[in-house]
Amino acid sequence: MRLLIRWVVIAIALWVAVLIVPGLSKDGNIWTWFIVAAIFGLVNAIIRPFVLLLSCPLVVLTLGLFVLVVNWAMLSLTIWISSDVFNLGFTSDGFWPTFWGAIVISIVSGILNIFLKDNNEKKDGVVFK
Repeated sequence: MRLLIRWVVIAIALWVAVLIVPGLSKDGNIWTWFIVAAIFGLVNAIIRPFVLLLSCPLVVLTLGLFVLVVNWAMLSLTIWISSDVFNLGFTSDGFWPTFWGAIVISIVSGILNIFLKDNNEKKDGVVFK
């Protein structure tokens, strides 16, 4: 159930980014949103940890700002996979729309995840089960 909720959160965040950021576009129906969200979730779950590990010195040196570049790279990879490999119609006009889209996705998913805390997550340092 938790995975399904996170999947919907990613789909909503992608949808908001396409609505807000000029230069990001998505063709198709609601099911293609969920497929793109699944691709984005897999990219973030599989590739992002390795990229963050390899770029750890840059993240520390820039006081965390390099994470924005990592987020851009993960969204760029998602756009490439979804549009070029699977032809799902998720496109970007260049670096800046993708960069701002990654920021919007991070903010929207962060806000939604605040309201969707699970009962098994920590609250005030205490684990509830």
